[in-house]
Amino acid sequence: MSDTTAEETNKRKSLKPLAMLIPFILPYKGTLALALIALLIASATVLALPVAVREVIDHGFSTNDATQIDRYFLALMLFALLIGFFGAARAYFVNWLGERVVADLRDRIFRHVVAMDPTFFETNKIGEVLSRLTADTTLIQSISGAGLSIVLRSSIQFVGALALMAYTNLKLTAFLVVLLPLVITPILMIGQWVRRLSRSSQDRIADASGYAAEILNAVETVQVFTAEKRESQRFGDAIESSFDTAVLRIRVRALMTMAATSMLFGAFIFVLWMGAKEVLAASISGGELGQFVIYAVLVGASGAALSEFWGELQRAAGAMERITELLLMRPAIQTPLQPLLIPPANTRQVQFDSVNFSYPSRPDKPAISQFSLQINPGEHIALVGASGAGKSTVFQLLLRFYDPASGRILIDGVDIAKVDPAEVRSLIGIVPQETTIFGLSAAENIRFGRPNASDAEIVDAAQAAHADGFIKLLHDGYDTYLGEKGARLSGGQKQRIAIARAVLKDPPILLLDEATSSLDADSERLVQFALEKLQQNRTTMVIAHRLSTVLKADHIVLMEDGKIRNIGTHQELMNREPHYVRMVELQFDSSVLNQTGFSVPTGENLSPGPLANDP
Repeated sequence: MSDTTAEETNKRKSLKPLAMLIPFILPYKGTLALALIALLIASATVLALPVAVREVIDHGFSTNDATQIDRYFLALMLFALLIGFFGAARAYFVNWLGERVVADLRDRIFRHVVAMDPTFFETNKIGEVLSRLTADTTLIQSISGAGLSIVLRSSIQFVGALALMAYTNLKLTAFLVVLLPLVITPILMIGQWVRRLSRSSQDRIADASGYAAEILNAVETVQVFTAEKRESQRFGDAIESSFDTAVLRIRVRALMTMAATSMLFGAFIFVLWMGAKEVLAASISGGELGQFVIYAVLVGASGAALSEFWGELQRAAGAMERITELLLMRPAIQTPLQPLLIPPANTRQVQFDSVNFSYPSRPDKPAISQFSLQINPGEHIALVGASGAGKSTVFQLLLRFYDPASGRILIDGVDIAKVDPAEVRSLIGIVPQETTIFGLSAAENIRFGRPNASDAEIVDAAQAAHADGFIKLLHDGYDTYLGEKGARLSGGQKQRIAIARAVLKDPPILLLDEATSSLDADSERLVQFALEKLQQNRTTMVIAHRLSTVLKADHIVLMEDGKIRNIGTHQELMNREPHYVRMVELQFDSSVLNQTGFSVPTGENLSPGPLANDP
């Protein structure tokens, strides 16, 4: 076996992943202390009960002391009330603690995942993450709540009852202690098997969840290609695989429960048989044997509960192992230990200085090569080029979703790699081609640009984006729920919501993946008006899809294979850059070109390439 394999095997046998729960429990030390106090009192009362029973048997039934029997049974009733009250208190505090810990754990996982960089989402399915956020944390809940209550109670009662058994009759206890290791060893071995099957079962559930999320996010495409039955069958196969793994785990759990119960109680019955012979031989009293029997029952019940919980503990350790793997992942984009501050300013200068970059998933293929560009405050720059030229990559680097392999990106002379990413992004607004609409009201979707904005500011932003008119016509106006992904809105309406969001944020730097290319004429006109107003007095970079955008840009950056091929105004590029001319020729009707006053040269050196967005 290799060192790696041996290490993995030891990891699976270990319960160390559960130690990750300690930081989530420590903030609630007070609640834990109350639970432990209630647990100790309830357990102490249970352990004292057999002594009272012995007194009843040896003295309460005696004809010489028959008048005291009411007092003995009154004492037993008091024991019952104490056990009930403090048992309930213990269950309440421990279950509250379990719910609180799992809620905090889920919150921590979500906050952690939301802060991850795009590389994380390139290599991890959303369904897999959701499985760890829901299914795995539910398993943790099973041990941190009721399960923890059971194991604490059973552990104290098991140790205490075993010690008091020895005090009651050392000879009978010795027989039991010799038998216990023979019983416990196979239980622990089966528990390891349960642990491995539990991990496998959770992985299969995560696979099915990931597949379901992928299909449901593209349900219209599935329906267009009439693939409902085929995709349903594939999901069904994934569910069956998960079910088969779960059934095997259940069978092994059942085997462990059967072995634990049968072997534990078999050992106790053997010892009790020995005790019965001692009573017949008058070596011990009936009350002493009764006391020993009750302690034996407590040891047996506690041992059975612990063995049952051992299986749950193994499952939870497997789940926590998966959660720990997620929480230990660190985003490639980190906040510097001593981040620099970008000085306040109304407008911003952006500079790319010899930037080189390759996507982590495609390290051998440069996405940006020797990219150098300076955008002065308030300047409008249009990025044009064929699909895959690197236009969208420029946006992602400026937003610091990735860091360059070499070179620098500066805002007002400050290297953004030395700045808190949140501060960088606070200076930038973006209107993407594919707008994200959340399952919130129209007002809350706009307020996403600035969470503390007032209702009046939201209305002003909507008016500036030409969105106020259609929002007021919705059923509940600005309070109308827009549906998941904005299902109740048209494409143009979604874009105007996105523009209103950017208007409300009021950023000094604006990125536009021009949002009008797939809209009808009326929607395009309204969105274009809103975009023009939004660009005023801002440093703007546009991925251009329309000739009107190109004509209005201060400079046009022609990109090819991640490099800048040429920079100039529309007229300059039409005069000196055949590749640009060919792109314009393929994208626009010749009548439109004629209106601009430029002719389209011809020649074999023209390289075709549609003016389109990156994939």
